[in-house]
Amino acid sequence: MNQIKESEEEAPPPITTRCEKHDVQRRIHQQRPDSAGPGPSFVSMKSERSMDRLIKFKDEQKHGELIVDQQRTEVLSGQSVQQHRADLESIFKLLEENIICFVKNELKKIQKVLGTDHTEVLDRQKEDEEQRSSREAFLKITEVFLRKMKQGKLADCLQSKIRASACRRELKSNLKKKFQCLFEGVAKAGNPTLLNEIFTELYITEGGTGEVNEEHEVRQIERASWKPDRPETTIRQEDIFKASAGRDGPIRRVMTKGVAGIGKTVLTQKFTLDWAEDKCHQDVQFMFPFTFRELNVLKEKKFSLVELIHHFFTETKEAGICRFEDFKVDFIFDGLDECRLPLDFHNTEILTDVTASTSVDVLLTNLIRGKLLPSARLWITTRPAAANQIPPDCVDMVTEVRGFMDPQKEDYFRKRFRDEEQTRRIISHIQTSRSLHIMCHIPVFCWITATVLENMLKTRDGGELPKTLTEMYIHFLVVQSKVKKVKYDGGAETDPHWSPENRKMIESLGKLAFEQLQEGNLIFYESDLTECGIDITAASVYSGVFTQIFKEERGLYQDKVFCFVHLSVQEFLAALHVHLTFITSGTNLLNKLNHLHLSGVDKALLSPNGHLDLFLRFLLGLSLKTNQKLLRGLLTQTVSGSQTNQKTVEYIKKKISENLSAEKSINLFHCLNELNHRSLVEEIQESLTSGRLSTETLSPAQWSALVFILLSSGKDLEEFDLKKYSASEEALLKLLPVVKASNKVLLSGCKLSGRSCEALSSVLSSVSSSLRHVDLSNNELQDSGVKLLCEGLKSPHCSLETLSLSGCLVTKEGCSSLTSALNSNPSHLRELDLSYNHPGDSGDELLSAGLKSPHWRLDSLRMDQAGEHRLKPGLRKCKYGFRGNNNISADH
Repeated sequence: MNQIKESEEEAPPPITTRCEKHDVQRRIHQQRPDSAGPGPSFVSMKSERSMDRLIKFKDEQKHGELIVDQQRTEVLSGQSVQQHRADLESIFKLLEENIICFVKNELKKIQKVLGTDHTEVLDRQKEDEEQRSSREAFLKITEVFLRKMKQGKLADCLQSKIRASACRRELKSNLKKKFQCLFEGVAKAGNPTLLNEIFTELYITEGGTGEVNEEHEVRQIERASWKPDRPETTIRQEDIFKASAGRDGPIRRVMTKGVAGIGKTVLTQKFTLDWAEDKCHQDVQFMFPFTFRELNVLKEKKFSLVELIHHFFTETKEAGICRFEDFKVDFIFDGLDECRLPLDFHNTEILTDVTASTSVDVLLTNLIRGKLLPSARLWITTRPAAANQIPPDCVDMVTEVRGFMDPQKEDYFRKRFRDEEQTRRIISHIQTSRSLHIMCHIPVFCWITATVLENMLKTRDGGELPKTLTEMYIHFLVVQSKVKKVKYDGGAETDPHWSPENRKMIESLGKLAFEQLQEGNLIFYESDLTECGIDITAASVYSGVFTQIFKEERGLYQDKVFCFVHLSVQEFLAALHVHLTFITSGTNLLNKLNHLHLSGVDKALLSPNGHLDLFLRFLLGLSLKTNQKLLRGLLTQTVSGSQTNQKTVEYIKKKISENLSAEKSINLFHCLNELNHRSLVEEIQESLTSGRLSTETLSPAQWSALVFILLSSGKDLEEFDLKKYSASEEALLKLLPVVKASNKVLLSGCKLSGRSCEALSSVLSSVSSSLRHVDLSNNELQDSGVKLLCEGLKSPHCSLETLSLSGCLVTKEGCSSLTSALNSNPSHLRELDLSYNHPGDSGDELLSAGLKSPHWRLDSLRMDQAGEHRLKPGLRKCKYGFRGNNNISADH
């Protein structure tokens, strides 16, 4: 219809005049026979003249009919034009109304943008390209009119906002491309998986401090594997900057801790991807994810903060954005533990100018301090051992990634495998091995396990699946060597996979792994590779061949940064290197001693944070002949180590008998497992099961075995009752690591004294303590013991929630100590039971007054007023019943 109307407007039909119409009618009348006149004279049809006259008549008649039809069409056309003009007027009136409405709405939004520091109203999440194009055109028109109105500043501001909006879209698009795929192993040659498809929720908790955790990292992995026994403040990754209930002020700087491979990096990628896909955090204008690996390359360079952002995120430079203080910005700094920059928060110059050029470490310290871009939010991830590089006063909240709980582990394998039967068998096998079950709380180890078991289930009918860490990693290495042989060398799966080139490669990577492990380095540079005899020009081949073991990442200026896919892979290859060197040349790389394993045990025990624990497990596991057979072809010779291994076992038992920390003892028990020696643990386990355990006759090694068993059982840690083993102070001190790891501890009537209070105080002061509920009732602690206990209650690390001191001979002096402790650390204790003591009126008044403090969280205080005579040393309250008790609530 529109096309017809347009053609009518372009070529309107001719309009016939009245004179022309009359002439046509006259000529038609002349051509017709007159009915009143004489009859027609017939002429011969055969004559040419007659024929000509007939044709002429017909032509004239036909022409007359055409004129009549045209006349009728002219009338209709005139009406159509008039209707078309009426329609057009109506359409344009509606169009005018729509345009005015659009202009008014858009001008309101533009006014809002120009009146705030943000640009979110310029960005529409659900807007197609046509809508966006229309709005952008109108923004440009608005800018032109503002300039004509001599409003140059507003025009400049609007132009800046327009550029920022376009830049944000471009940044999101590029970040989406970068993070939408997760390459398990290495990005170059690994199989890409959509991050949103494989991502499995991680268990993240709020709490702790930014201080260094001296606990062994393997021990932290095991602690993370336990089912939480108390309500914890958990956080979803999208809420990482949200303050929990009761926390004052905004959260600007978050530090997230977690052991290697626990999922910190994937967490930051998912956070960024959600922003880029407009799923969350849309109040943020710009998100800039950095890694310390990238920043390390700039150690000797000078940048301003603006230049640093422009360098990594070129979209901002192309858009000409330099005033980031006008926007809400999130910075992500992943991998503080890999930082090689000298972060000095005490002696570094203060910098407030984002355009001033300086070293990258100065930029970072001032950004974290809040001197540069104080409105920007920062998220820093790190392994626990490196957390203290940033002072506590520069961190607003600390969170911890605990990895996968049991449901998430199963969820991961179900997402990874489509075959339900295969998934069921893999999950079932993992649950049969304590070591594998613990390690699968690390997402990267889940991937390693999946790689090995998937290959074994495909290539073997039945057969025993690996149960120890060493077996698992040997199979992993073999799988990758086969992949290399088939994928890169064009060989068949049945061909020998340990070619001379492959052996040389593993030797070189093993040397690199060992030397860097001794230095504590997780990332390496070209110089590190050169020192280990690795040809730089072939470095990409190393990362491309063993794609799942060794990966290469590019920093700035195309500099190459290398690392192993996980710390445990580096530790395994380091142990393999030490083992190969010893059996081929007799050289002990760990010590001058001839006995490799004994020196390995000694070296691991000297490590302050257990960074050689897994290395030692692998080293001992490689001595088993069954494991050496799995590496046939790589190991040109095997060694019979039955006598050697027995000597190692005895040496480990001797060390376990010594006064070692629980963490070190636990790792030594894992080492015995790798050597297939479980007699000590099985002996204690059998005694526990049968009820024949007598702690009075336990040797030091057996006590350690009992601690190992109890710490390996999450169920026993929900509520630990000392009387099940021995109601004595000696038993408490032996089992103190279990107390530290437990949620609730029952110590009532265990003949405890001030010595126990001092030990418990150290547990309460520990940053890694899980203790929340303690029952010390019916022990003669007296005021001196309570005073020692209060030293732990004062600690900022103490998170005790309930404490029972009923019947502990506490007087007003003890009440004074408790009041002082609660004033120092009032934020955790909720219930305090002091019934059946003799605090006197003054003691009662001290604690009752504290209840009125707005800082105390104490909800319940139980006391009685019967006086000193109610309780004598050696008497138990059960003889007197529960008379005269007052339950004082918080609103008392």
